[in-house]
Amino acid sequence: MKLYGHPISTTTRPILLFAAEAQIPLDLVTIDLFAGDHLSPGFAAINPNRAVPVLEDGAFRLTEGSAILKYLAEHAGSPAYPAEPKARARVNALMDWFNTGFYRSFGYGLIYPQVLPDYAWPKAEMQAAALARAETEARRWFDVLDAHWLGAETWLGGAAPSLADYLGAVYVANGELIAFDLTPWPRVVRWTEAMKARPAWASVHTAFAGWCEMQRAARRYRIAA
Repeated sequence: MKLYGHPISTTTRPILLFAAEAQIPLDLVTIDLFAGDHLSPGFAAINPNRAVPVLEDGAFRLTEGSAILKYLAEHAGSPAYPAEPKARARVNALMDWFNTGFYRSFGYGLIYPQVLPDYAWPKAEMQAAALARAETEARRWFDVLDAHWLGAETWLGGAAPSLADYLGAVYVANGELIAFDLTPWPRVVRWTEAMKARPAWASVHTAFAGWCEMQRAARRYRIAA
C-alpha cells in the first residue's frame, strides 16, 4: 500500500505510528507541504482537496486520516478498532471528538497561528485576541479529556491502545511546538508519556521533533501558560 503524506504532518503521523505497530507495510510518498507540493496540479489529480494523507491500496484510493486508520485496522484485523458494536462506537466517538472541537481549538486556533504564517491573523491585536480565545477553549477540552475520557486505565480504549489513542496522542503532542504545558492535567500527562514510550513513537516523530527544536530556537510563539 502507498501513503501520500509528510512525516511532520499531524494527520500523517497517527497512520505511520499505527502502521508501524500493527506491522502494516506502507510505502510513504513524501508530499513536501512546506514547498507547496500538495497544491500542485499533479497532486490535485490524486486528491482534489489538496491535502494529505491519501492511501492507495491497488486501485482503491482513500482520503481523510481517520478513515485511513480505520481501513488499515480492518485490513489487519487489529483490536485497536474493536468489532463489538458498542466498543467500536466509543472509538468512533473519541476520534470524532478529537477531530472536531478539540483540535479546532487546540490545533487550528492556538498552535497553527503561532507556527504557520498562513494561519496567523493579519494584525497583532487580532492575533492576541484569537489566541486568548482559542487557549480558553483548548483548556476546556483538556479538562474534559482529563476528567472524563481518561479514567483509571492507561489508554482511552481501556487495557490497550485504540485508534483513538493513536490519533489523539499525536494531536496533543503538537502542543510541543508552542511549549504548551500539560501539567494541569495529570491523566493527560500519564497517557501521553505512555504513548511516547511505545516502540514506534520516536522513529515516527523524528522529523517532528526537529521542527519543535527549530520553534524553540526561534521562540516565535507565545508560550501558553
